[in-house]
Amino acid sequence: MPGGLAFSRRTLDIDARSETDRIVEALRKQLRGAVRRRGLVLGLSGGIDSSVCAALAARAVGPKNVFCLFMPEHDSDPISLHLGRLVADTFGLDGTVEDIGPTLAAMGCYERRDSFIREVEPDYGPGWSNKIVFANALTTSGFNISSLVVRNPQGEIRKHRLPAHVYLGIVAATNMKQRTRKQFEYYHADRLNYAVVGTPNLLEYDQGFFVKNGDGAADVKPIAHLYKSQVYQLAEYLGVPEEVRRRPPTTDTYSLAQTQEEFYFALPYDRMDLCLYGLNRCIAAAEVAKAASLTEDEVKLVWCDITAKRKAARYLHLPPQTVVPV
Repeated sequence: MPGGLAFSRRTLDIDARSETDRIVEALRKQLRGAVRRRGLVLGLSGGIDSSVCAALAARAVGPKNVFCLFMPEHDSDPISLHLGRLVADTFGLDGTVEDIGPTLAAMGCYERRDSFIREVEPDYGPGWSNKIVFANALTTSGFNISSLVVRNPQGEIRKHRLPAHVYLGIVAATNMKQRTRKQFEYYHADRLNYAVVGTPNLLEYDQGFFVKNGDGAADVKPIAHLYKSQVYQLAEYLGVPEEVRRRPPTTDTYSLAQTQEEFYFALPYDRMDLCLYGLNRCIAAAEVAKAASLTEDEVKLVWCDITAKRKAARYLHLPPQTVVPV
């Protein structure tokens, strides 16, 4: 480690004030330069990342030049809208609610998803809830095995191993949500001559935890260089409401409550950050294991999972391909 310091959870500590100043200045420079827009639009989900981005946007261009969108749909947790509005009020931001549920229903999002679900759960219908979960790399020797969890109207929980085509079909239908939200963001951005803010942190950006041409689409991504642990540090410094900072990270995509580690990551974000940092900086597995409260073998399994997800994420980061450079 630089300066002979031992690797620990404190390694990811940042100077929140100077980092805020750096991001704010970068946003201003980007808007004046390559982007050439006079303000910023972003979707507020009530999560930590979008809340921090909203606070940074307000500092960069002033609250009057930031426009927020709250975009619930039929499966959204009502707390998301409450927290999104709380963040907007905290930083004095204007915004509007765009209920995307009717749009998704008209496109067949829910029915397409449900038709795939019924391939493994024929009784699935009105009053049922669902989510996709993974048996993560720490419990399956490096293989991510997807399952569908459903709850019937009587509260009974059932779990089904998913064939690949059913998993892909459910995800394809569900991805309509992120892409529809992005359409509304760009509608308002075009209307106002603003730029669209993307909200992924480094862990999500590196690991492909986003939908291509959905929440992965943006003009500026102000926290894509920060580990999620560091985003939480900025949130405290910027005054993001404690209710938002206490909320466990969630996808808020499926009708059953779902954590990010259930759906994608092998570990909670704080330990994933340490493993990712250790891999990026070639730190010994033994040191990472001590800092993350894991065994060396578990760290190596997480590293294998990170590497596999990076390979899958190449497509998500890939720009459109042309026959020759143009």
